[in-house]
Amino acid sequence: MGAATVLLTTGQAAEELGCAITTFRRLIRAGILPGLAQRGVRVMVPLEAVQALRDRQTAPLKHLAATEVAVLRVDAAQPVQEPDRQWIGFSAQLPPGDLLRALRGWWRCDAASVAAGEVLPVTLSGYVIAVLTRLDRWEKNAQGRHAFPSAVLAGYVTDLVTPTTELTAPTAAERHLADQLLGTRLDSHSGGALAYVTTRTTHPAPPKGT
Repeated sequence: MGAATVLLTTGQAAEELGCAITTFRRLIRAGILPGLAQRGVRVMVPLEAVQALRDRQTAPLKHLAATEVAVLRVDAAQPVQEPDRQWIGFSAQLPPGDLLRALRGWWRCDAASVAAGEVLPVTLSGYVIAVLTRLDRWEKNAQGRHAFPSAVLAGYVTDLVTPTTELTAPTAAERHLADQLLGTRLDSHSGGALAYVTTRTTHPAPPKGT
């Protein structure tokens, strides 16, 4: 018989990852952590899954064409009553069409800057769980929020631990781009849903005479 699986509480898992419990619980609610167990009211998480998330590589942004890209930071999906969508946020259980509608708007952002990046990584708790492309057209509503009606869901994560992805873009280039980014870590900081991150690591110039 193999060794028993070591299970962590959500608090222990969050501590291992260096994040808040609420941040970690978003991953659970989004349905992208396999192997969860229930002990009374507690959700238990396999140690191996937490270690895989802890050791995940950062997003290879240096391969992107733009020097800056927007990052859409979302929560786990929740229902809304809006004319063009029934959900906002991310869930691995949503069909691709519903997921795209849940992610492509309406957000407060600099739409031109989002479009200039040519790709929009979508993160949940600091991990890239979806990628949108074709952001060159946008609309603005009366509340000053923008949507990207021509956006394409290039791919999304169904299991963040492995990770396991679904690549849904119509072109090989877009699928390759999504494959590079999905499941990676991408930290961003913003007071709103959209953050802007540089894709190049800048190094100070060496002192003269060296």
